[in-house]
Amino acid sequence: MEAGEFSSSQLVDFLRETRSRTLELVADLTDEQMIGPRLAIVNPPLWEIGHIAWTQEFWALRHLRRQKPLLEGADAIYNSSDVAHDTRWELLLPSREKTLEYMKSVLNRVTDSLSSQEPARETLYFYLLVIFHEDMHDEAIAYTRQTLAYPPPKLSVAPAHSNNIGSGPLTGDVEIPGGTFMLGATPDSPFVFDNEKWAHPVQVKPFRIARAPVTNAEFAAFVESGGYRKRKYWSAEGWRWLESGGSPALEQSFAKFFNKDQEYGSSSSLQKAEHPVYWRREPGGRWLQRVFDTHVPPREHLPVLHVNWYEAQAYCNWAGRRLPTEAEWEMAASGEPGTDGRSVGGGRRLFPWGDEPPTPDRGNLDWRAMGCVEVGALPNGDSAFGCRQMIGNVWEWTASDFQPYPGFVIDPYKEYSRPWFGTHKVLRGGCWTTRARLIRNSWRNFYTPDRRDVWAGFRTCAK
Repeated sequence: MEAGEFSSSQLVDFLRETRSRTLELVADLTDEQMIGPRLAIVNPPLWEIGHIAWTQEFWALRHLRRQKPLLEGADAIYNSSDVAHDTRWELLLPSREKTLEYMKSVLNRVTDSLSSQEPARETLYFYLLVIFHEDMHDEAIAYTRQTLAYPPPKLSVAPAHSNNIGSGPLTGDVEIPGGTFMLGATPDSPFVFDNEKWAHPVQVKPFRIARAPVTNAEFAAFVESGGYRKRKYWSAEGWRWLESGGSPALEQSFAKFFNKDQEYGSSSSLQKAEHPVYWRREPGGRWLQRVFDTHVPPREHLPVLHVNWYEAQAYCNWAGRRLPTEAEWEMAASGEPGTDGRSVGGGRRLFPWGDEPPTPDRGNLDWRAMGCVEVGALPNGDSAFGCRQMIGNVWEWTASDFQPYPGFVIDPYKEYSRPWFGTHKVLRGGCWTTRARLIRNSWRNFYTPDRRDVWAGFRTCAK
């Protein structure tokens, strides 16, 4: 990225805006909720906001400015590389008041340093790193609130549209001609992490991909058909996960925190997953879905949400479909049809609709709908091939393992990608809580295949 693409004033605005969002996400939580239960898939919110400030201080003040630490002992508390996850509830964390004071002090020093001069080429990366790091943690705080059945946060942002926005289903496939495709980010792209570097040619066979993600109604048909009870639809690893009661990191820890009957209907569901994690069946047979602290009927045309890679794969096997590879997904999002209609042209789009930044009419991002919208909504965000909502609404699982691209070179933020290669699956596209400034077609998210708690769904390809 060229220095000057972001002025110091723009960076200051980003820093202040994302901090405002962070504080809003925890403002209504009690001191008890700021610690929360010990779960393998979340952090104590009090630790998380302190970690956000520490990361900002480490890179923008201590690394760039060679300043001394602002909070004695902070490294031993907030350095996620050294502080084991299970120990974060046992740490002697600063009080809420002291944590907020620390956050304010760090932010003031960083913005003061930016106000004095424009960022140089070699420093711009680190300012953007701490902004985007906070953005990503804000999304994590959002799904933590969902996981712990906390109420939705009260945000000052005015919704761009209601999550009741309609447009119904969007069925059918689009045909992608295949060919040579440049997978990954280009050097002239906005800020990218090391796992996106660099665009390299891959050969992709012609394929057909769904215009929209799988809906609640479509996934409910899989559930009602007994899909969770039929071994033939599941991989060996997926079946082991299923037989174990689902993800020990989520369901078993839930059992210690939540009322079993309230969350799962019976203790038997803890023995074997039978449906998406936040669904429950009422005595009359009606499904309800927990959204933060409220149970509502799943709307049939919303994308299915909070399903893991194993569940997505099993659905595909049941439906006679498959998950797209990440190369197929990115080609469908970024590619343009060739003039002959039988190949992919040489153009690449930064976003499905083109190179212009996301807007509310193109993608459901930034909490602008306070939830998912129907899969047929937002046609202005269609890719050149006619795929909808490839940016925003739900993260989409792909078939691909998270691996480095050829010639991978680690970034200064060494812990971001490399520790997770080979153990995680790739997701693409962002979700409704993802910040618009963060996402692009080449962005690679990654989770272990058992994670059901994140804002993830999927779309399918024809076999």
